[in-house]
Amino acid sequence: MSRAAGAPTKKLGFIGAGNMAEALARGLLSAKLFAASDLIASDLEATRRRKFSRSFKIATTIDNLEVVRRSHAVVIALKPQTIDQVLEVIRRESAAAGVELGRKLFISIAAGVTIARLEGLLGAEVRVIRVMPNAPAMVGQGMAALVRGANASWVDQALALRLFRAVGDAIALGHESLLDPVTGLSGSGPAYVYMFIQSLADAAVKEGLTRRDALRMTLQTIRGAELNMRESGMEPGELIRLVASPGGTTEAALRRFAEAGFSDIVADAVHAATARSRELGKG
Repeated sequence: MSRAAGAPTKKLGFIGAGNMAEALARGLLSAKLFAASDLIASDLEATRRRKFSRSFKIATTIDNLEVVRRSHAVVIALKPQTIDQVLEVIRRESAAAGVELGRKLFISIAAGVTIARLEGLLGAEVRVIRVMPNAPAMVGQGMAALVRGANASWVDQALALRLFRAVGDAIALGHESLLDPVTGLSGSGPAYVYMFIQSLADAAVKEGLTRRDALRMTLQTIRGAELNMRESGMEPGELIRLVASPGGTTEAALRRFAEAGFSDIVADAVHAATARSRELGKG
């Protein structure tokens, strides 16, 4: 799609049409928060543009400035290593075209890219919200945390929360530094769960189960435990005590976890991911 000066304004635009943008678009359309005609996306890759267009009937373009010009709010869904170049071009072209970036809301999901960096690229007056989503958003079960920049309003924050709750859950945090432990917990967390699943299944196979049965039982056990905790409202320790009868099989397993320092290993892993997030944020 080429630029059209008189084209109607969209409510939401995506700069970058990768997996997370695709998940968000799907969730927003499924929840009927937006119609396809309200959305527009840009991407350099023709295959990504075609997928967006065919899957969702969303307008697409190769022109990032067209997305900015035609949108009230813009989701920046770019890789961190490309964001500087892309946003610098947007700022330069916007100034030349008379597009006021200060009238737009920019919502960034670029990992490790700080609010200060975004404001430095787009302009100090720009309304920015930084979001840390995670991969399960691609199946509508994501967890996101967000922080608003100094110029973003409570209304802007409410909009961002609505967007990301369409693909799971989302919370607002009071300080950007908290996005580092969020990265260590929910951003990287799915990989920890997959590792635990793999370890449980591998152990069950060693005890004689087939791989197919072991994975099936592991997945349902984790799903059931999660739902039981969510619906009961009980703390993890309370639920552990319900399952672990004195002198029983669960108690024997938990004792081995404790001897191996399971809780310390998890804490060290989350800390390592959090520390790496801080390092990446410093460039």
